[in-house]
Amino acid sequence: MAYIQTIGDILNAWADYGVFAYLLPFLMIFAIVYGLLNKSNILGDNKGVQATIGLAIGLLALQFNYVASFYATIFPYAGMGIAVLLVAIIFMGFIGSGGGKEWVWFGIGAVIFLVVLFTSLSDVYWLGGIGYEWAEAWPAVLAGVILVLLIGFVVWGDKMGGGSGVGGK
Repeated sequence: MAYIQTIGDILNAWADYGVFAYLLPFLMIFAIVYGLLNKSNILGDNKGVQATIGLAIGLLALQFNYVASFYATIFPYAGMGIAVLLVAIIFMGFIGSGGGKEWVWFGIGAVIFLVVLFTSLSDVYWLGGIGYEWAEAWPAVLAGVILVLLIGFVVWGDKMGGGSGVGGK
């Protein structure tokens, strides 16, 4: 009789083999470094040198557990942020189509980015546990963001859209 494995068993086996902690972070770092060196053409067209530098940086980054811990912290929150962005896109599709939505998308993306950033920082055992202070600072951060938005509205309010703005011109 054959033993049937679930996808959870397979993913747990991959985690035990170090696929998520070492292989995927290495491949990501290698691909980014190699791509940047290749696209920027800093070292010329020698792909062997570019691959060697990408390999060295990728392996050196995994020397300590910081990269694996960072990726284990940031990517689950980033996945949730992408899911929220997808729901926002669906809701924006219900509203209708038209021009001038780029600022709305930028605002939605900025809010999701900040939420992912701060929730990731609240779970930063890879930085020595300073995340507790970030988790306690949410009201202050939110008040600061609202203050910056209000100041931006007052300063650039009449330049962004038709009305007379705050200055009463």
